[in-house]
Amino acid sequence: MSLPGPEALVAALDATWPAQKVEERDGWYLRDGAGGGKRVSAVSPVGAGGDIALVEDWMRALGQRPLFRLGPDDAALDAALEERGYRVLDPTMIMVASVGLLAKKPPHVSLFDIWPPLAIMRDIWAEGGITAPRLAVMERASEPKSSLIARIDDRAAGVGFVALHGSIAMLHAVEVAPGARRKGVGGIMLRGAAYWAQMQGAGFLALAVTEANASARALYEGAGMEIVTRYHYREEKT
Repeated sequence: MSLPGPEALVAALDATWPAQKVEERDGWYLRDGAGGGKRVSAVSPVGAGGDIALVEDWMRALGQRPLFRLGPDDAALDAALEERGYRVLDPTMIMVASVGLLAKKPPHVSLFDIWPPLAIMRDIWAEGGITAPRLAVMERASEPKSSLIARIDDRAAGVGFVALHGSIAMLHAVEVAPGARRKGVGGIMLRGAAYWAQMQGAGFLALAVTEANASARALYEGAGMEIVTRYHYREEKT
């Protein structure tokens, strides 16, 4: 089974971690993320894009610094933003594998899929900076979706969010509690998310991980996930 391509993966990324509002206008996808972070707030081009000044004016009117998301096909726009003094943020890889490769039924009481999230799950997310605006992103995502909680030594150890778009399940917002790091929680979350996806009829599990997150990249690469595409942001300097 061939892996999904860049277009399908980006579509799944946007569908499973949705902005509050998306408008296609004059060569751009304009996103209002309602404070939910770069992924739901960055503007992306339709084809070659349009007038950069339109985006700048639109985002400033929202009280935001102009921010663009760029993929491998956006080299000309990337160069234009470089000339305008925009800085690069968060080079990111989208990785994917078949659920058959990753899925493993979680050992007894080691992982639960629950919706809506429990208070302890919200607390763990909050410790990692995932607060109400990002929880609202999860609320907006269409079903099937679930939050995941891993347990180690009878304690909540990690959380994540997974949602399905077509045949692709996307894993988001993985956060491991400080006292549970380097105990295999990430692997439990990854394989448990793939098992959940398999039970929903998905063919693939995908996720986005920054190039700087070496430990997560090593986990995903070691599990057999492959890099299919990349993106980065360009943000206007102050």
